[in-house]
Amino acid sequence: MPVAAGRLVGLIRDGLPAGETVGVALSGGGDSTALLHLCLAAGLKVEAVTVDHALRPESAAEAAAVGAGCRTLGVPHEVLLWEHGPIRGNLMDQARRARMGLVADWARARGIGVVALGHTRDDQAETVLMGLSRGAGIDGLSGMRRAWDQGGIRFRRPLLAAGREELRDWLRQRRIGWIDDPTNDNARFTRVRARKALAALAPLGITGARLAEVAGHLAQVQEALRAQVAAAGARVVRQAAGALQVLPGIHEEPAEVRRQLVAQALRWLTGADYAPRAGELERLIAAMVEPRQATLAGCRFKDTWLMREPRAVGGPVPVGQVWDGRWRVTGPAGEVRALGAAGLRQVPDWRATGLPREVLLVTPAIWRGAVLVSAPLAGLSGGGQAELVRPFHLFGRTD
Repeated sequence: MPVAAGRLVGLIRDGLPAGETVGVALSGGGDSTALLHLCLAAGLKVEAVTVDHALRPESAAEAAAVGAGCRTLGVPHEVLLWEHGPIRGNLMDQARRARMGLVADWARARGIGVVALGHTRDDQAETVLMGLSRGAGIDGLSGMRRAWDQGGIRFRRPLLAAGREELRDWLRQRRIGWIDDPTNDNARFTRVRARKALAALAPLGITGARLAEVAGHLAQVQEALRAQVAAAGARVVRQAAGALQVLPGIHEEPAEVRRQLVAQALRWLTGADYAPRAGELERLIAAMVEPRQATLAGCRFKDTWLMREPRAVGGPVPVGQVWDGRWRVTGPAGEVRALGAAGLRQVPDWRATGLPREVLLVTPAIWRGAVLVSAPLAGLSGGGQAELVRPFHLFGRTD
């Protein structure tokens, strides 16, 4: 049955800006291939980028084939290679992080402000199933974000209302081919198992479309909850020297608001894409209520303060570079590293800051060897200045 091409093109026009070059993350698979051709059908000016993850022997040839197809279309295209050694831990997560970082770097270098991704309604449904398997809260059950900012680039998913097979039918009608990645059939990966489970659930009426609809409902609830969390945060959380003081009033907030507050606080402190699992969060919140000291995800809670854990902060960087993912320190030449106990001993007036010792220990300082040059947040200027490159907020822009 012919696919309603006008509807698909409409999703592109509604989801992506006209009048500027849009980057397309192009793997060569059916979804991203449809995305590229739909962008062209919508009259958008596009450039494409393919990340070769170098995980299969065929990947380089496949990336080259994608590039050849783009040249035929007159679309500028570049292949980026993920240079990696042995990979330990979650392969798919590490590949995703590397891919997004490479694509963001590429877009900035090309002067492109918006990058489109080809995720579909089926990806949305699989994400919900994966969230269910983890016992996730509303964040994990609300599905994929339609848009977000990363590395100064706006990423968008304009095809979340389209089905995977719908896109492939659209391509077949136009005799446009695509590359099938065998990884998509490897049951070693959680997403592939979720895909197979979804097919098994279809007789119960639990389809990709239905789960995506549920995710949409939960996303609306999530939006309302975020507004409540932001209001609560303004009452009970304050930022100082890169740490967060959590006031006792947090215990009066509803349990889910409290959980969201702590989850977002941890994400801001660490720069992590995701909050810790629900059980780990609950243990930290219980420690905050008692109160007692606790650590989680590279952060430490003590005496109402949630801060970075000394052993988890970033290593030395030259002055002017970003340290620990949050601070840019400028000033005299040297290297930036944590102030630490040795540095604090060289700042006799640190108590005048009114900040706890534990907070100051993990603030940035300029060092020359063992000599402390500047500790701007502890009261020793020395010509140095420290600025947060990620200003404190409970939620980033997500619309």
